[in-house]
Amino acid sequence: MASMESLIGLMNRIQRACTVLGDHGISDESGADLPTLWESLPSIAVVGGQSSGKSSVLESIVGRDFLPRGSGIVTRRPLVLQLQQIEKGQQEYAEFLHLPRKKFTDFGLVRNEIQDETDRMTGKTKQISPVPIHLSIYSPHVVNLTLIDLPGLTKVAVEGQPESIAEDIENMVLSYVEKPNCIILAISPANQDIATSDAIKLSRDVDPTGERTFGVLTKLDLMDQGTNALEVLEGRSYRLQHPWVGVVNRSQADIKKNVDMILARRKEREYFASSPDYSHLASKMGSEYLAKLLSQNLESVIKARIPSIISLVNRTIDELETEMDKIGKPVAVDAGAQLYTILDLCRAFDRVFKEHLDGGRPGGDRIYGVFDNQLPAALRKLPFDKHLSLQNVKKVVSEADGYQPHLIAPEQGYRRLIEVALSYFRGPAEASVDAVHYVLKELVRKSIGETQELKRFPTLQGELAAASYEALERFREDGRVTALRLVDMEASYLTVEFFRKLPQEVEPKEGNRAAPTVDRYNEGHFRRIASNVSSYVKMVSEILRNTIPKAVVYCQVREAKRSLLNRFYTQLGNKEGKELAALLDEDPAMMERRLQYVKRLELYKSVRDEIDTVAWTK
Repeated sequence: MASMESLIGLMNRIQRACTVLGDHGISDESGADLPTLWESLPSIAVVGGQSSGKSSVLESIVGRDFLPRGSGIVTRRPLVLQLQQIEKGQQEYAEFLHLPRKKFTDFGLVRNEIQDETDRMTGKTKQISPVPIHLSIYSPHVVNLTLIDLPGLTKVAVEGQPESIAEDIENMVLSYVEKPNCIILAISPANQDIATSDAIKLSRDVDPTGERTFGVLTKLDLMDQGTNALEVLEGRSYRLQHPWVGVVNRSQADIKKNVDMILARRKEREYFASSPDYSHLASKMGSEYLAKLLSQNLESVIKARIPSIISLVNRTIDELETEMDKIGKPVAVDAGAQLYTILDLCRAFDRVFKEHLDGGRPGGDRIYGVFDNQLPAALRKLPFDKHLSLQNVKKVVSEADGYQPHLIAPEQGYRRLIEVALSYFRGPAEASVDAVHYVLKELVRKSIGETQELKRFPTLQGELAAASYEALERFREDGRVTALRLVDMEASYLTVEFFRKLPQEVEPKEGNRAAPTVDRYNEGHFRRIASNVSSYVKMVSEILRNTIPKAVVYCQVREAKRSLLNRFYTQLGNKEGKELAALLDEDPAMMERRLQYVKRLELYKSVRDEIDTVAWTK
């Protein structure tokens, strides 16, 4: 297995790469979040109340005085601190993520930049921000670690802070420490009761067993004379899975005198070695021991997580490659290749559209619904009852007879009644054409949206939609003309055989002079006329119920499947290179998404290669 330095160094490099790429969350085309490597990497969060000595502990671990100091809330943004050990003799330096390629060798300037960068986000106020500052320190005097310094927990707001500041800080800290791969460095001052420790209270909420919490006691040298912290340090007061570590930081006087960290570390070692209370624990006390302890634990956590990290990396590579396949490769610059791409995209859209019509996707069944439900319902609602009412039949027949009443059967009356009745079928015929037209338009819209390859090209989507709608309008006009022609054909030539088969009225005999001459014009006579016309209209209605769908399908649905984009293809052949390129004017958001996918794919593949070469080095 690789050495501790190489494993932790690998994690640091991966974390820096994730940070540079902003690998804190990315979604696929459906909006679902893809897993992130950043979230799977172990980290160490430094938690403590204000003035608990957090900053001093971090500076002792680093061996440099580089953090802003002051009263009240000083750490107002998370500080992601990555320590990278370099060879002895090399000059130590620091780098900020927001200032790439700028090396800081003066750590006083590092302190100033942390303060300035904090102010740039929060202003010169006491406000806080969850946006982290990323700082890397390269030094021969550090162990490989990544530490996250979080704002100190507080209970009340001071002037310039919102009333919710205590809750805001706690929520920010919880967002880090509640993750199961986060190691918690809980800082508590020894001169306060451990039962009141903000850090211990919060860590106990998210890590009740204490298996990922390291307790650190600061200010041991500031305890009242005659008292000590052995109850805590020896785990009798509050037990954790890991041993408590006591540290002695520089005093305020030392800080004012600019006592360097090398001397401060030596004084700390001397304190524990000479202390009658803590000398038996001296080998397991101090900031140097704490740094080694954290590094060793981080190494074991990394070793345990390497299989799951490798699994995540491989799974994410597969998912990213799948997403890359969906959004496609960058657009070619050659006109011939562009034309081929456009035609290929058109064929992809056409396939989806036909799948909707043929049943592979939902939607085509709505056309059958027009024929099976809407058309029959419309036919049933036609006002034949009113048209063939006794009063209207009398009126129409009488008007058709003129000044000379019909002798045997009112043929002209029949024809007028039938012609008017058949004209009513024009409405349902046109309505069926329009209903299918709107279904086809909706299927075009859905098909464009469901053609994954088209999502990159909003201009081409618009042109395809316009060309499709124009074609559907032509098909609708053909369907309207044909459907109405069917109605007109029925009206232009009546089926004579139908009337010949009807029972004939019996004429009064020559000798029966007693029969009244008005019998032919009584109500029964007109009711028979209405009944005969109604029977004929019903027969025609059944015919049209079957033939109108045939006309609509033939003129609209069939043509939409066969030649929806034929004119568009002809127009494409006449376009110049610039016009073709304009059609492939890719959505900027899609271009950015592809760029992010490419960067992340490169990151994850490089991580896989690094793990293969580092994690299993003998």
